[in-house]
Amino acid sequence: MRKIIVLSMISLDGVMQAPGGPKQDTSGGFKYGGWVAPFGDEAYGKVVQKEMKPADYLLGRKTFKLWEKYWPAHADVWPGINDGTKYVLSKTRKKSDWKNAVFLKSLTDIKKLRNSEGSDIQVWGSGELVQLLLKNDLVDEIWLKIHPLTLGKGKKLFDDGAIPRTFTLIESLVTSTGVIIASYKRVGKVTTGTLGA
Repeated sequence: MRKIIVLSMISLDGVMQAPGGPKQDTSGGFKYGGWVAPFGDEAYGKVVQKEMKPADYLLGRKTFKLWEKYWPAHADVWPGINDGTKYVLSKTRKKSDWKNAVFLKSLTDIKKLRNSEGSDIQVWGSGELVQLLLKNDLVDEIWLKIHPLTLGKGKKLFDDGAIPRTFTLIESLVTSTGVIIASYKRVGKVTTGTLGA
């Protein structure tokens, strides 16, 4: 079985929308795109480089659309991005000119992918997809970069509906700019007042 690993940059109030640039995602009138920029330092950069090692990816349609416009021409920044398989959950898309793009139609397809042989699967961005995975208990690890700011509004990583779960911290550090970088592994279900396996 392959692990599904969610990677996300979030604010203290859980906003994940448009961390990379002003025009990345302005839906809902979001005006703070690019909010991670002031927080980069050497430690942050090393973590990002580690996360960008060759992998397979599971993406929502909107994130994939952003990626396919940018990354094919910027593989020097992210070596291996073009070679990794990009699994895309979409009811409307069926093909792409970007190599190694595979389109999935349903949650059943994701479950089959997770139960197949192969490398672990990274989920970047893709807020609606992440919430779907959490609601269906399909997230094995969560790698967070928690930035020291609040944004007040915007798309959030966690929403109502996630299955109650416990996670254990497997790695962490705090950068010189105050970003908490923490990786968690799923360990058990939350039951009435107790933790269970």
